[in-house]
Amino acid sequence: MVISDSLESLGGAVSTTTTTTDSDHNFSLRKRPGATAVLATSDSNATELDNSTNVDAAAVEGPTESANFATRNAENHGGQDTRFAYRPSVPAHRKIKESPLSSDAIFKQSHAGLFNLCIVVLVAVNSRLIIENIMKYGWLIKTGFWFSSKSLSDWPLFMCCLTLPVFSFAAFIVEKLAQQKFISEPVVVSLHVIISTVAVLYPVFVILGCDSAFVSGVTLMLFACIVWLKLVSYAHTNYDMRSLNKSVDKGDALSGSPNVDCSYDVSFKSLAYFMVAPTLCYQPSYPRTAYIRKGWVVRQFVKLIIFTGVMGFIIEQYINPIVQNSQHPLKGNFLYAIERVLKLSVPNLYVWLCMFYCFFHLWLNILAELICFGDREFYKDWWNAKTVEEYWRMWNMPVHKWMVRHIYFPCLRHGIPKSVAIVIAFLVSAVFHELCIAVPCHMFKLWAFIGIMFQLNWTPPLSSLSSAESSFGVDHYFFAKEVQELYGMF
Repeated sequence: MVISDSLESLGGAVSTTTTTTDSDHNFSLRKRPGATAVLATSDSNATELDNSTNVDAAAVEGPTESANFATRNAENHGGQDTRFAYRPSVPAHRKIKESPLSSDAIFKQSHAGLFNLCIVVLVAVNSRLIIENIMKYGWLIKTGFWFSSKSLSDWPLFMCCLTLPVFSFAAFIVEKLAQQKFISEPVVVSLHVIISTVAVLYPVFVILGCDSAFVSGVTLMLFACIVWLKLVSYAHTNYDMRSLNKSVDKGDALSGSPNVDCSYDVSFKSLAYFMVAPTLCYQPSYPRTAYIRKGWVVRQFVKLIIFTGVMGFIIEQYINPIVQNSQHPLKGNFLYAIERVLKLSVPNLYVWLCMFYCFFHLWLNILAELICFGDREFYKDWWNAKTVEEYWRMWNMPVHKWMVRHIYFPCLRHGIPKSVAIVIAFLVSAVFHELCIAVPCHMFKLWAFIGIMFQLNWTPPLSSLSSAESSFGVDHYFFAKEVQELYGMF
């Protein structure tokens, strides 16, 4: 052990001494130029010997290394050898091409950049107009237009809104009694007519009896109209399922048809889901999503708050002052009336776009996400509509589907001519437009009713309509295509 340890220590000392000697030797060489020259000569001789060896090896491996170099160049430059690419003799023009803004090429490319530029210009121009308006007229927004802060006049409308679900429960009781065959079919129909009629007239009398804010009245009337449409769909669908069920029992109907649901079951859970679902057409079950995207819902809520504020700002800051400072359109100068209408057109367009985005996209999608409602085709690409009738058919899909399902098709099945069915559809639409506008304003001038009925002039000639090309009026056109989507008949 002693000898071993001494040897190990001796080896360590030898190695340390050697390292120190080499270091000192290099340091001394750096200090003495002559010695440096000798060392450099020695190194150069060793380098020449190594180079001669490498040259001999390169002579053997030259072709292989050259090929590998070309391959690496080709891989590093997109499959092209840089020795032959990007040369002045390479042609710069190889095929016929159109300019991006040419008529033949303008619709074959994306215009996202131009769209973004238009948005930037639109925001800049309108920001300047908003600042100019505030500097000139001040802050004109008042809470009285939106909410009655000085009184409790809006509370009856709020309480009326809370009591509207009672009519849904009454309709469920009627259907349950009909399922148990405690009441006859005529009694069921009569009770549903009474319930749905009271559901829409009750809010009308509440609004007319209160001096409430305009927005509160419009909100209540819209809610009442939605409840009425849902009650009609619930009663009509259950009536049809009872009829189909009876036909199946008698062997008269095709129970195996994929487009007909013959199962008749009155469920309160189905009714409750339908009353809160973003649809106007009742059915026992709907397509459902797997889960709720909570982060997405929060983002949509933030957008809803922002765009609702923008809409209110435009109404209070622009539209109201223009209307209040304008003369009667039929009593003043005709050119002045045209100027007022044109001045109102731009803010009205902005309000309509904000309303559409807030309700049909943000609110309905939020509601659908919270209850996992799967079919979210609340509108189609109406901005690509080529005709007015296509636009009216595509912008409000819930109402369009309701009209197709509960007015137009039943009229055709009962032998009513298509032209009469179109008029009936327009009458229903005109009545509810008039209720939503005239009742909150406490002003029955039938302007909304006349405006909707006037749109009958936009319908195609009824004599030229075939079974596959029939239309159904503004807001309800091209029902054959909708039949294919809803029922698969054609």
